[in-house]
Amino acid sequence: MKYRLTLSPEAAAAKAGFSKASAYRIEDDLRLPSQKKVPRGRRRSDPLVPYWDAEIVPILKAAPGIRVIGVLDELRRRHPDLNPNIRRTLERRINAWRALNGPEQDVIFRQEHEPGRLGLSDFTDTSPLGIAIAGETLDHRLYHFRLAFSGFEHAHVVLGGESFVALAEGLQNALWALGGVPREHRSDSLSAAFRNLAADAREDLTQRYAALMGHYGMAPTRNNAGIAHENGSIESAHGHLKRALEDALLLRGTRDFISLDAYRAFVDEIVGRRNANLAKRIALEKEALAPLPKGRTTDFEEKVIPVTSSGGFILRRVFYTVPSRLIGHRLRVRIFDDRLECFLGVTPVGTLRRGRPVSENHGGHVVDYRHVIHALRRKPMALVNLVYRDQLFPRAAYKRLFETLREHGDDRRACKVTVELLALAHERACEAELAEAIATALDAGRLPDLAALRDRFRPEAASIPSVAVKLASLDVYDELASVSVVSAHSNLGGAA
Repeated sequence: MKYRLTLSPEAAAAKAGFSKASAYRIEDDLRLPSQKKVPRGRRRSDPLVPYWDAEIVPILKAAPGIRVIGVLDELRRRHPDLNPNIRRTLERRINAWRALNGPEQDVIFRQEHEPGRLGLSDFTDTSPLGIAIAGETLDHRLYHFRLAFSGFEHAHVVLGGESFVALAEGLQNALWALGGVPREHRSDSLSAAFRNLAADAREDLTQRYAALMGHYGMAPTRNNAGIAHENGSIESAHGHLKRALEDALLLRGTRDFISLDAYRAFVDEIVGRRNANLAKRIALEKEALAPLPKGRTTDFEEKVIPVTSSGGFILRRVFYTVPSRLIGHRLRVRIFDDRLECFLGVTPVGTLRRGRPVSENHGGHVVDYRHVIHALRRKPMALVNLVYRDQLFPRAAYKRLFETLREHGDDRRACKVTVELLALAHERACEAELAEAIATALDAGRLPDLAALRDRFRPEAASIPSVAVKLASLDVYDELASVSVVSAHSNLGGAA
């Protein structure tokens, strides 16, 4: 056709290398060969003809969200002799019908984020990671913060639910690690932040969350309820972060950590690596962030609770032991996600691990045997029916010893020996070593010898060293004084 622009059909055909007949045929029909193909017709009759207009289309109009398999099941219920192999044909026909006649679909509008404007918070479930602390499965989730522009992120291990305390602590940790504050903070409809009133209620921020946002000068926003993609800048990041943690755990070879702090350090390391890959964008966004306030604001709840004669207090259906000298006093307790900080007036008196109720009908216990062992030594038989007996034992070996002694039929001896060993562990600070000795004896099929263990873990006798003190003669001080006078006169002479 290029030659035909300047040459005759015969000459163009000769230059192109085919016959004059082909040239005249092309002149008569300029379509490409692929355009001349006749569409292939049906090889068998349409099995949906009897049902399409009469039954299938009315179903699609009445229930726009119904699945194809649901339509097929309904057709087969109405017509048992219908061949189930029509599923693929039905899927193609329904998809084509919906493209032409179906309802309008939601449209996702891609956003361009400017530096320093938007930070997002959300919680994500991490139970599939299978993390364990000292052999016990850790029930937890992650608080996740992310900047929309640069992708800076921060993760905080949360042991409880999606509470305000967890949100406030995680968000403030993220902002102080970042070194600046975005202009806007977005979350989903967290009950910790929003009262979640009726749809027409605009001002439904909780007072604590509003105060938190005011302290940092951030405007609080949230996505529409049930529309997760509006929070997509952090929802999609959840999956990326958890996959990075999963890869790191596979390389580590074990999901068991010696302590909660070790696991938190592991999470911080993985997040730090991800932030290092975005260093340039993070540095660019930091220039657009507002400065941090002078200090953090409250990220805990506070309760004033009396210490009962049981040697502790009950907070949110969990009993906590404290030193018995605090019985009768009222403690000011700061409630964090993973701990309680206790104060007598303004004096700190201890930090306790945060406990959780066992179930809807049963509370929990957080017990430190050191708090009650002095009283238990005076009343060892109280151990038999003690409400929190299982939580009293600091290690499995002590519980195993108690149960083994009871199997021998002597509850009194079981209580006496177990309590004395707990007291020994406390007094000699040998809890782990003593537990190992108990376990070794039980594994060998014998009961531990209390007297031998006391002798083994008693303080080592130390002899008082003989120190010879040689007193200096007083004449030495006179010599030093005369040297100082001579030096002073020499300096005056030099100055003159």
